[in-house]
Amino acid sequence: MNIAIVGTGYVGLVSGACFAEMGINVTCVDIDSAKIEKLHQGIMPIYEPGLEDLVLRNVREGRLQFTTDLTSCLDDTDVVFSAVGTPPDEDGSADLRYVLEVARTVGRHMNKYLVLVTKSTVPVGTAPKVRMAVQEELDKRGVNIPFDIASNPEFLKEGAAIKDFMSPDRVVVGVESEKARELMERLYRPFTLNGYPILVMDVPSAEMTKYAANAMLATRISFMNDIANLCERVGANVDNVRKGMGSDPRIGKHFLYAGCGYGGSCFPKDVKALAHTGIENGYPMRVIEAVEAVNEAQKNIVFEKLLRAFDGDLRGKVIAMWGLSFKPETDDMREAPSLVVIEKLIEAGAVVRAYDPIAMEETHRRIGDKITYCKDMYEAVIDADALALLTEWKQFRMPSWSIIRKAMRNHVVVDGRNIYDPKELQDNGFTYSRIGLK
Repeated sequence: MNIAIVGTGYVGLVSGACFAEMGINVTCVDIDSAKIEKLHQGIMPIYEPGLEDLVLRNVREGRLQFTTDLTSCLDDTDVVFSAVGTPPDEDGSADLRYVLEVARTVGRHMNKYLVLVTKSTVPVGTAPKVRMAVQEELDKRGVNIPFDIASNPEFLKEGAAIKDFMSPDRVVVGVESEKARELMERLYRPFTLNGYPILVMDVPSAEMTKYAANAMLATRISFMNDIANLCERVGANVDNVRKGMGSDPRIGKHFLYAGCGYGGSCFPKDVKALAHTGIENGYPMRVIEAVEAVNEAQKNIVFEKLLRAFDGDLRGKVIAMWGLSFKPETDDMREAPSLVVIEKLIEAGAVVRAYDPIAMEETHRRIGDKITYCKDMYEAVIDADALALLTEWKQFRMPSWSIIRKAMRNHVVVDGRNIYDPKELQDNGFTYSRIGLK
């Protein structure tokens, strides 16, 4: 089977490499010629554990190739995946211009039946727009070529995307015809041999499933952050509360960890888009709107704790920051809480010295030299007045507190991810603050 994947970002490149690994012939397409040239050179545009080896192996074995020209491969393609970006507009709605441009390109140049599959996260109701865009181009050509539209949302976790794709909890496919269903089931059969289910449904339900799943996870995070903030005020320990809640099988233990807010390419964008879809359809999503509001406020909490630690005056204070990416095992800085904290610290007159194992280059691309980038976690704390943990990379879990105490000027630690033992920090002479514990 031959497939094309348009967009070589996070979703497109991971999907292409994983399909190729299963023996499918994959052409990844992107209009960014510089990105395609780098991929030809074996240079990855993103960091994802295991991705480089997977890409290079399948390129070498001839199952994965890259091009800037979608039209060059359409005649030999059975399925075209659209994995282009859907960035949020100013009103929070998803920008579909790239999705619709892929559809128009397919309509202009297709010469045989194919299935156009939207893998990008798009609002409910996008499929008819995609179908119309293809059909309009076919009508302009005066040809009658059958095609199908399908939805196949991704559920990949950054940092574990290859495992998620190869061993999916479920594969959600929205189709409009039996022919499209058979083709999509054939395509995904290698991934489901171990019993992972393919959930075939109508297209609107598939589109909604993606938003509903991400919104539920974001809701759990914001709910626990709200609970954590109240715990601090009433003298409760959010870790104890979390364990008590998670022991209930109706609730479960996942996504109940308090922290300094979620970020990344999915949750913030999808929560905003779902809220906007509600408004468009005359049904305000009040829970979802609250989820977003709580998260935006939570991104300030590390800064607020630092401000309190120094009696409201951070001028001239040196703040060491461990972690910049929105989560471990990625260099993704989109909507990262660290960016909010950095901006507020600089506005307050503080100096920021930061270290992240992967994301410093991407951070520098975004904010330049506003902060000092350090070669390791211990260099960051030299002469620092406070240490703030923003991302829970594994190498930050067991630091040498005795070395850190000697290196720092003042001994304040704000733990934005609740990974340290309060007693250990206090025994080592630190003023320690975390989320959800007074």
